[in-house]
Amino acid sequence: MSANADQNQRPDYDRVIQDIADYTLNYEITSEEAWETARYCLMDTLGCGLLALRFPECTKHLGPLVEGTVVPHGARVPGTQFRLDPVKAAWDIGCIVRWLDYNDTWLAAEWGHPSDNLGGILAVADYLSQKRVAQGKPPLVMKDVLGAMIKAHEIQGVLALENSFNRVGLDHVLLVKVASTAVCAKLMGANRDQMMSALSHAWVDGQALRTYRHAPNAGSRKSWAAGDATSRAVRLADMAMRGEMGIPGALTAPQWGFYDVLFSKTNKDQAIKPEEKRQFSLPQPYGSYVMENILFKISFPAEFHAQTAAEAAVILHPQVSGRIDDIDRIVITTHESAIRIISKQGNLANAADRDHCLQYMAAVPLIFGNLTAEHYEDSFHRANPVIDRVREKMEVVEDKQYTREYLEEGKRSIANAIQVFFTDGSSTEKVAVEYPIGHRRRREDGIPKLEEKFLSNLQTRFPQFRCERIIEMCQNPEKLGEMNVADFIGEFVL
Repeated sequence: MSANADQNQRPDYDRVIQDIADYTLNYEITSEEAWETARYCLMDTLGCGLLALRFPECTKHLGPLVEGTVVPHGARVPGTQFRLDPVKAAWDIGCIVRWLDYNDTWLAAEWGHPSDNLGGILAVADYLSQKRVAQGKPPLVMKDVLGAMIKAHEIQGVLALENSFNRVGLDHVLLVKVASTAVCAKLMGANRDQMMSALSHAWVDGQALRTYRHAPNAGSRKSWAAGDATSRAVRLADMAMRGEMGIPGALTAPQWGFYDVLFSKTNKDQAIKPEEKRQFSLPQPYGSYVMENILFKISFPAEFHAQTAAEAAVILHPQVSGRIDDIDRIVITTHESAIRIISKQGNLANAADRDHCLQYMAAVPLIFGNLTAEHYEDSFHRANPVIDRVREKMEVVEDKQYTREYLEEGKRSIANAIQVFFTDGSSTEKVAVEYPIGHRRRREDGIPKLEEKFLSNLQTRFPQFRCERIIEMCQNPEKLGEMNVADFIGEFVL
């Protein structure tokens, strides 16, 4: 036997894959706070999707790939008349909930929006519920959906706590694919081997680059990338349920695994040095921590690192609005992650570029007193050249304390401060906001406003009596939890 031959001994599944599978299949959710927060998350996420249907750049992507396709027991896309196969329905639902950058957020070493997973969860649950009823079997109920949301949030969020995928150029939607694969496979009835097979394919799959989130290439792909990821998860889970074999060493295989290929530093044309090899750091077991601490975007459809900057700008608006031409400079004090991700100078090419620009998201509310989805559109930007004039006067500086407390477990702040200086030597106060209204520390203030946001979003699509019926349905936790998923989705169909 050749001394150089590989030993073809198939390994056990990587421990990370086993742990995710065991958590998804076996963990019992006992946190009442997690269940309650998941219900609010469901409301908010669906509302964000309904609001996005007002934008043609979003709706052009929706519907069957072949016009006129009829799918028996097809999954419905809320706010539309589409009835699609679960894979395309997951794509469409994921697309609408993420389009306006208005759904929930998780910030740690990696960022992301765990409610993106609802695309796959709802599509699979709606399809299976209809199919089961047709077969005389009990349907999935909304408690199954809420439980899947809690677990998807947890998988995505815990993997993000200390693992920075953006540092190696990968987009956070790969975590949506992994989390959605796990929970969708469970909804489909996967056993442990099927679950691990599906998860291994999610890690081996090609992963999205962050190119489309950053200047000068920022564009609308970032608004549908998560829909694409949750849709792919449904496909992989379905393949595993059909008996597709897994790849046990998907993460750890030397040279060919995720860690060596995509997660370690490399020198061009050189092998990875031992000290440059990286594996995931998982500081805590999976539970319900992420859903309990999730961040809601309540006041502004804006990248989350800028939420407190927009809030500070609204506070300063009365002091600034009549003196725009007298501004000498504006100092935005922020944290390192905001500087790295969304601080931009120069031309902004499109709406997707603008809603990921810290300076733009501060300038608009300083000038106009608010920040809405319409403020990012080309027509608004062209009509208001004053925005770019104000942006040019902005300085962005890091506060080391803001950076530390952004990652501190007991705080997880997302602080920004703004101060405006005028040509006559006067200035506004320095307005600092540490925690956005969607933060866990501000739940008491935030939940009533989240409910107002949900109602407002419902009203963009449905008559008042339908809105009131949906609100009543969502505000009764016990009845909602026992409700057939297909009946719930039916309330959102045009």
